[in-house]
Amino acid sequence: MDTISEVQLSQVRKVFGRHPALSGVSCTLARGQIALFMGPNGAGKSTLLTILSTLSRPTSGQVLYGGHDQRHAERELRGRIGLVAHAPMLYRPMTSRENLVFFARLYGLRDAVAAADRWLERVGLSHAADRPVQLLSRGMVQRVALARALLPEPDLLLLDEPFTGLDRDATLLLRTELESARDAGRIVALVSHDVDAIAGLCDHLLVLARGRVAADISEGRLGAQQILQRYQDAVGSAAPREGPAAPGESARDQSRDGSPPAAAAAATVRAETARDAGGRATDHEGGPDPASAARSGTRCTSRSRICASNGARAR
Repeated sequence: MDTISEVQLSQVRKVFGRHPALSGVSCTLARGQIALFMGPNGAGKSTLLTILSTLSRPTSGQVLYGGHDQRHAERELRGRIGLVAHAPMLYRPMTSRENLVFFARLYGLRDAVAAADRWLERVGLSHAADRPVQLLSRGMVQRVALARALLPEPDLLLLDEPFTGLDRDATLLLRTELESARDAGRIVALVSHDVDAIAGLCDHLLVLARGRVAADISEGRLGAQQILQRYQDAVGSAAPREGPAAPGESARDQSRDGSPPAAAAAATVRAETARDAGGRATDHEGGPDPASAARSGTRCTSRSRICASNGARAR
């Protein structure tokens, strides 16, 4: 079976109509590393994750998965990619266990029920296994979504604002799973502005501004203040002189008043996080009817939002 040893992006562009969401992004994501994507709203972070997940193709440029192009990845490697998006990609009327059993079968796991129960225990939801997803709290739904993404032990794990809605215990659990994924040699990439939650985890910081790479930093595991300072420096230097203020610009304004630059950056990044969470912290439904999908035995496609993100044959 093909595996993903690294991901290379070269001059990746994505245009929606006349709006360029990404403008020539190049970087390399390596095994055994956690890459953190940061940037102001509209910088292209979620668009980049969607392209990496193979759910969207770039307008131009190239994405290579261990030497394989994106078309090959769409056909053969989706089952090696786990995605935790803003929408949980779960069937709300179904229970947590039913959801995980369904996706385990799509992945072709031999003992789907055992795999589902193992991951429910691992994310601390064995007690809620038979509860419909629509009755779970936001944080509990996020735990089920994490279990769904990790079911096939993916080579590439992608997470979009995964700490949103999590309490302290769930945040610690997610940190533990991210560390485990890195230690297992997986490629991990996540979007987050919660620098306190991610502190000490990321080895690679990619800052986007207006669809371009403002900074690509690999300096070992970065602490919260290091992340904030590098984010401020990158976004501040890339910020335009007109239009809405980017977080780095607000930080510079505050520092002129005498407050420390890191503190100013922290305030603006946390404000950015609050806006992201407030604007996108709702659950969504979507995807094919699970029973008909399982009966059909057909490959999931990119038109199926849930199945495509999990990328395996129904068996």
